[in-house]
Amino acid sequence: MRRFHLALLPLAAALALSACHKPAKPTADAQQPRAVHVARIQPLAITGALAASGDLVAREEAAVLPEVNGYRVAAVLTDVGAFVRKGQTLVQLDPALIQAQLAQQQALAAQAEAQALSAEDQAARVKGLDGQGVLSQEQIDQRRFQARAARATANAQAAALRDIRTRASKLAVTAPVSGLVLDKTVRPGDLSAGGTTPWFRLARDGQIELQAQLSEDQLAKIRPGQHATVTLPSGETVQGVVRLVSPLIDAQSKLGYVRINLPVRSGIRAGGFGRAVFAEATGVGLAAPETAIRYDADGASVMVVEADNRVKRVLVQTGQRGSGLVQLVSGPPAGTRVVQSAGAFLLDGDKVRPVEGAALAATPVVARR
Repeated sequence: MRRFHLALLPLAAALALSACHKPAKPTADAQQPRAVHVARIQPLAITGALAASGDLVAREEAAVLPEVNGYRVAAVLTDVGAFVRKGQTLVQLDPALIQAQLAQQQALAAQAEAQALSAEDQAARVKGLDGQGVLSQEQIDQRRFQARAARATANAQAAALRDIRTRASKLAVTAPVSGLVLDKTVRPGDLSAGGTTPWFRLARDGQIELQAQLSEDQLAKIRPGQHATVTLPSGETVQGVVRLVSPLIDAQSKLGYVRINLPVRSGIRAGGFGRAVFAEATGVGLAAPETAIRYDADGASVMVVEADNRVKRVLVQTGQRGSGLVQLVSGPPAGTRVVQSAGAFLLDGDKVRPVEGAALAATPVVARR
């Protein structure tokens, strides 16, 4: 019996020793690091970074008002949205009143002309009779004076006739330019009267432009002839060309404007809203992929991959955007590696296995000699 107990002692000791040496659990450092795609922050020219919004306005607007007062509108011959030609009649005024005036003035002009001819004939008869005693000098001078006075009266009546004929021709209110009718305020039966409210507003040649508002530093990047992609209220996009850059900056808003010429088409309406992206405008500075920017309560940030392949969250201040890039006004220096996907679930201190991604979609800025 004693020998049996002595035999069990080595076995128990072995079991106790094995229990004291259980295999240790793997640490976090021993776990396989997560593979992430990284990109390097570098100075880039960001294309298409500049955008601006504004109103659609007529390139040149023409106003149509009556040139004669006191006549009723007999007919309105066009409507809003119509394209009219230069000289086309838009409104016809009632000619009844002026036709009576015209007939009366024609009679007065004819009467004055007859009297002038008679007086001139009387003056011609005394030609060469000065100092001959046939008629007194007073009578001779009186005939000559009556002839001149009658001719002046005839000329005045003829001028009055021309005035009435001119006003009669203005009873047809015509378009001063060819263009698109934007607005109409006249109705049949209205009385033409002096005022500043136009009966029609025309967009000359139907040309509509985008007047976009920009800050002073943004205006410095725009030049006439530059191309822009304009998004219309319908969602349609059209290509435009910068026609004019404002020479003034508003003292209150500190904004200026650019005029972007757009193609003539029915879907582009004055008074609408548009947004322009200037494809040739560039902003130069340190940039990171747009997907690398994280946003939370603290603001924008990136996950920087440090030398030991551990990630660290760094706050940044963003600037212009374009071509899938974001300018970093403040943040990590050039050459810093950042995680390309901001949606990756990473915490400060996590170890990763960086995978260098493709070059950023822009040409790095190279210093010129």
